[in-house]
Amino acid sequence: MNSIRIRLFIVLVVATGIVWLSAFAWVQQSTRTKVERVLDARLAEAGQMVSSLISDQRIDVARTASAFADAATGDALRSSGYSHKLSCQIWSLDGALVGSSQSAPTERLTNQNTGFSSSVVDGERWRVYSVVNEALGMRIMVGDSYTVRDRLVTDVTKGLALPALLMFPIMASLILLSVQRGLAPLERMAAALSQRPADDLSPVVVAPLPREIKPMGDALNGLFSRVDAMRDREKTFTSFAAHELKTPLAGIKTQAQVAEMATDPEMRTQALQRIQFGVERADRMVRQLLALASLDRHSAGTERAADARSVVEAVASDLKRLADDKNVSIQIDWRSDVRTQVNSILLTAALRNVLENAVIVSPNGAEVKIIFTAEENRLLVAVLDRGSGIPEDDRVRITDRFYRGKDAKEGGSGLGLSIVATAMQRLGGTVSFQTRPGGGEIVTLAFATA
Repeated sequence: MNSIRIRLFIVLVVATGIVWLSAFAWVQQSTRTKVERVLDARLAEAGQMVSSLISDQRIDVARTASAFADAATGDALRSSGYSHKLSCQIWSLDGALVGSSQSAPTERLTNQNTGFSSSVVDGERWRVYSVVNEALGMRIMVGDSYTVRDRLVTDVTKGLALPALLMFPIMASLILLSVQRGLAPLERMAAALSQRPADDLSPVVVAPLPREIKPMGDALNGLFSRVDAMRDREKTFTSFAAHELKTPLAGIKTQAQVAEMATDPEMRTQALQRIQFGVERADRMVRQLLALASLDRHSAGTERAADARSVVEAVASDLKRLADDKNVSIQIDWRSDVRTQVNSILLTAALRNVLENAVIVSPNGAEVKIIFTAEENRLLVAVLDRGSGIPEDDRVRITDRFYRGKDAKEGGSGLGLSIVATAMQRLGGTVSFQTRPGGGEIVTLAFATA
């Protein structure tokens, strides 16, 4: 059963039915109790009345029970079907039957001397009230059948139950109508979503939304906003990537044409060197684009976990050839022996780009230093170079995608530090930049220890 409407309808109808049945049982029990109290009071009054008539000698004792029965069962009561079971017996204290009403059984109504009692006479249950007239030596017994009482209770409860049963279909219809009206905002939202084009990620406006549905609407609009931002970022990424790749590819094509037409060996050699430079630039840019695309869908976790020291050593080893070509040395200063597991993909992406930039911007014969240290509950990996540093005006935007500072060297794409910032964000860490005393830059990667 996947329909919320049907489930709500069934739950509400069943719950209302249970409440009604409980109320019906309570009313029936309450009615029975009150009817018994009323009829018991009637029995007591009737018994006292017979005793009073006998004491005042207003009527003959032998006729008292019959006269009482005639008075208690008038024409109106006879037609009601409730009065014919009211019976009276008068017994002497020595056990002789003095008189009885016509409807009274031949057997003694009860063996209890005074007060209320219940008994079975001729297979029928009776409720009896007994009173003793000491002056005349008489015991008066007035009783009615439980059959009459049960019929009274049944008739009262039927009078309550029949209207309720007749109202039940109306109630079910009202519940169904209420459920449909309550779910109408969801249907309006579904209609609004089904009618909009696929490229429309603007917030869904379906007013007014009930308080219970508003969080879902806000969450949906939040999702649209995030998807729209991601789509814009992908558009920008694709546009900038195409533009940035176009430059080195155009340069490679031009230099290839120059090499083909060159008759001078020196000119051909220079053209081939420029082709190699263009290929390296394009290769680096493609690697960075792939790394950035991977980071956009990657999150920090325990997958590909490795020791942070091992990651630093591996990255330094991978870039040794580049450093040798630039006549730059890479030195690692281990100031802490802390061992902690970290996502190797994210830390490798961040450290590789920082270290690669440091090697590229460093002058010939310079040294790039990596300082590995611990501070409280964090690990710090600082990369120090002797390059030209980052101008103050560029520091605010230095981690933006495809942003290249005004003093950036030829061959850069503006992606390296953006990759660093993204990777550290996924890793739950930070990247900071600081001017190095004596020239150069200090880039520090900080992340929590496991």
